[in-house]
Amino acid sequence: MKKDEPLISVIVPVYNGQDYLENCIQTIEGQTYGNHEIIIVNDGSTDKTGEVCDRLEGEHANIRVLTLGDEGVSVARNKGVGAAQGELITFVDADDRLCPDMLQKLYDCLTDTESDVAGCGFFPWSSEEDWLAGASPKRDTPKVRIYDAHSYLKEAVLCGNSRCWSKLYRREIFDKALFPTTLTIGEDMLFLVRMLPYIDRIAETDYRGYGYYQNPAGAICREFTPGYMDQIKCWQLAREEVLRMDESLDAQVTALYMMGIMLTVGKIAMLPAAARRGQKKYVVDCHESLKRAMEVSGARKRLSFGYRLKTMLFWACPYLYMALYRLQKGLH
Repeated sequence: MKKDEPLISVIVPVYNGQDYLENCIQTIEGQTYGNHEIIIVNDGSTDKTGEVCDRLEGEHANIRVLTLGDEGVSVARNKGVGAAQGELITFVDADDRLCPDMLQKLYDCLTDTESDVAGCGFFPWSSEEDWLAGASPKRDTPKVRIYDAHSYLKEAVLCGNSRCWSKLYRREIFDKALFPTTLTIGEDMLFLVRMLPYIDRIAETDYRGYGYYQNPAGAICREFTPGYMDQIKCWQLAREEVLRMDESLDAQVTALYMMGIMLTVGKIAMLPAAARRGQKKYVVDCHESLKRAMEVSGARKRLSFGYRLKTMLFWACPYLYMALYRLQKGLH
C-alpha cells in the first residue's frame, strides 16, 4: 500500500449468494490497490450466505458485514454507503468478479483526470473458461474519454452505460444522491441520472476490468411479476429528471422508455395462458403508456426498424402482438 492511497470502500450487496460470494470477495481481496475495505450487505438471505459472510469477516480484517431483512438492493447499497469509511466508493454485485488491477486503474483514471467519477468497461462471462479468458492481462494502453455531466447523460447513460458498478465515485456525491428505494429494476440508471447535476467531470476508460456474470437466475431472466412494471416506472422517472436538465433530449429518453414498455410486454407475453389472463391490467397499463409515449415528437424515429414495427403493432392490436411474439419465440 502506498502511503498516499486513499481508502476505497467496496460495497457488495448479496442475496442468497452462498455459491458465488466467496469467489467475488477473493477477486476484491486480490486487488493490486492495497488500501480498500469491503462492506458485504447480506440482504435477508435464506441460504447459507450468512455463514459465508461470518467466515469471510473473521478471515479478513478489512471486511465488515451488515445484515438486513430482504429490503432490496437499493437499500443495501445505501446502507453500505452509510457505513463506508472510504474517501472513494465502488459497487460490486456478489456474483461478479474484478480483474486484479481494476481498482488501481479506476483510481489512476480518477486522479489523472481530476474527475468526480471514473468508469471502466466490462466483459460478460458464464463459465470459468470465460472468466479466465476475460481476466487475462490486457496489453493495450486503454483509451480515456472525459465527459461533463450533460455529455455523459446524452452520450453514455442514454446510450446504454446505465450501470452503477464498474465505476469509482468520490464520496461527496452520495451526500446529494442515493439509490431510489421504490424500484426493483432500473435503480442504478436512475441513480446515475440523479447524481449528474452534482458532477463536473466523469472519465471513462475502455479498459475492461469488471467481469459481469450472466446469471440465468438473475432478475432480468425471471418471468414476469408485477414488480417488473418498474421497467416502465424507472424510465418515467428518468424522463422527468432528464427533461429538467435538457428538454431537447425528450425524444431520446422517450425512445428508451418505449423500449422498456415493449420489453415488459414481452415478459407478459411469455407467461402461460392462465397467468397471462391474470395480467390484463398490466397489458392495459403498457398500452396506455405506449400511446402517451408515441405522442412525443421524434421519439419513434429514434427506434430501430424492429422496435418501430413492434410498437406500431402493439399500439394497434396488443393481443395479436403478444400472440405473434409467442409464436416467434417458439411458444403456442
